[in-house]
Amino acid sequence: MASLFANPNFSTHTIPSAITRPCAVASHISRSVSLSNPSKASPFHHQNLQNLLSRVPVKCSAAPHQRPEYIPNRIPDPSYVRIFDTTLRDGEQSPGATMTSKEKLDVARQLAKLGVDVIEAGFPASANDDLEAVKAIAKEVGNTVDGDGHVPVICGLARCNRSDIEKSWEAVKYAKRPRIHTFIATSDIHLNYKLNKSREEVVAIAREMVNYARSLGCDDVEFSPEDAGRSDREFLYQVLGEVIKAGATTLNIPDTVGYTLPSEFGQLIADIKANTPGIENVIISTHCQNDLGLSTANTLAGAYAGARQLEVTINGIGERAGNASLEEVVMAIKCRGQELLGGLYTGINTRHIVMASKMVAEYSGLHVQPHKAIVGANAFAHESGIHQDGMLKFKGTYEIISPEDIGLSRTNDSGIVLGKLSGRHALRSRLLELGYELNGKELDDVFWRFKAVAEKKKHLTDGDLEALVSDVIFQPQVIWHIGDLQVTCGTLGLSTATVKLIGANGEEHVACSVGTGPVDAAYKAIDLIVKMLCEAKICLKRHRRSSGVKGNQAHGGKEDSIEKQDDDRHG
Repeated sequence: MASLFANPNFSTHTIPSAITRPCAVASHISRSVSLSNPSKASPFHHQNLQNLLSRVPVKCSAAPHQRPEYIPNRIPDPSYVRIFDTTLRDGEQSPGATMTSKEKLDVARQLAKLGVDVIEAGFPASANDDLEAVKAIAKEVGNTVDGDGHVPVICGLARCNRSDIEKSWEAVKYAKRPRIHTFIATSDIHLNYKLNKSREEVVAIAREMVNYARSLGCDDVEFSPEDAGRSDREFLYQVLGEVIKAGATTLNIPDTVGYTLPSEFGQLIADIKANTPGIENVIISTHCQNDLGLSTANTLAGAYAGARQLEVTINGIGERAGNASLEEVVMAIKCRGQELLGGLYTGINTRHIVMASKMVAEYSGLHVQPHKAIVGANAFAHESGIHQDGMLKFKGTYEIISPEDIGLSRTNDSGIVLGKLSGRHALRSRLLELGYELNGKELDDVFWRFKAVAEKKKHLTDGDLEALVSDVIFQPQVIWHIGDLQVTCGTLGLSTATVKLIGANGEEHVACSVGTGPVDAAYKAIDLIVKMLCEAKICLKRHRRSSGVKGNQAHGGKEDSIEKQDDDRHG
């Protein structure tokens, strides 16, 4: 990455002088003090140097900017980067990450709070449920203006055919700012083995379908040449030039299989910018998959080379190894955009990142790995004695991001321990630290559930609190609920479970099954009922056990979720 960022061919802005960088300032100060007082050159023993260093920006910060006016094919401020979130479309394509319509609407609301510029709400042609979910998001979130006058663009994906484009438009047209995103593959491997089409046919289809999308009344059309990272450059310039003439307003350049390195992807964006006719009339976008673990690096390389829309997902979820992570890309720009990326900035309110991360993890069932950058449980944890010593002396020694910047606080510094005598304020403070901002009825509901549990348990863990919030706030769409469950366990590992399920219409169904352990037996019994009624498969989406404390306060916790599996949800 260092070699890429040093390459002037990628630069669209003048890089600020090195003296403005924290490391350069520190070095300059160190030299000055060393010369004036050689006997006390060490920064750890010179009070004046410590005072000077305390003014150096050692943590991520960015001056607030006003979001520029939204124009589909142009950004008035060349330093502004649009954030296009595709959690609800590409993110939902992660195996097992299916969300209900209610959950998608909740996530879209949270993305709007984040200040996301574009929400790709789904793939309307893939299923009627998806079409209705996108439509609901367009009607509500796509017409909700925040305090700064911002309303997100609502986008629907479509293959390059009339039916897909019509369904996408049917879903997004209710938004204040609707967008159709259409795509077709351009790499030879896709043309030969997937599409069975010639290059000439692909150019004609792309041109015709972009023109058709515009003819429906949509003045904001995004086009993606799928597998652009492995496409022939001259052919890519040709396709992009033709769709620009047909009316495309954004050209998205996908590294569909996560194949390119940062230097390659940055050069690809630079080459497209230099060789595509009419490129000055559109926004260049990036969409980087994470197959080689380079999605964030490639996305930043694309931004440095001139892309002004970045496609990302919350927690980096998506097909195969996932996508570029919104939180990583946004915080990298916030931390280094001024000094290394030519002054780039976004309109994201980063204090809503943690809540968005937790919501997506809860709804998708894809829990965040502890060492995940920005939002992982260990992201702000320090176990090494050397690191702890540095943190106690000055947090900037080992933290480049303040937890508060992403929506975390440090109420536990004040010694708050939650128990049965704790009040609403203490509970709300601790929940804020965990990333949950609750008020009004939501807080009341969680508080009374908390009091009930606290009566039975001396100390509540963070896991207990998260489970309470999940039960009250992240309520899934109820299709069945358990009316009764009886389990008999034997000495040889076999268990028998009898389950009564009550449907949304009040109908009761009972089944009995044998399994290896009580959980297996219970789910097999549930499987019998659901298969009998709707011929669908169900699976245990997640099953987790935890123990909060040791000794006589041990309290086992578990969470289970059942989901219906559709074999052809995306067509």
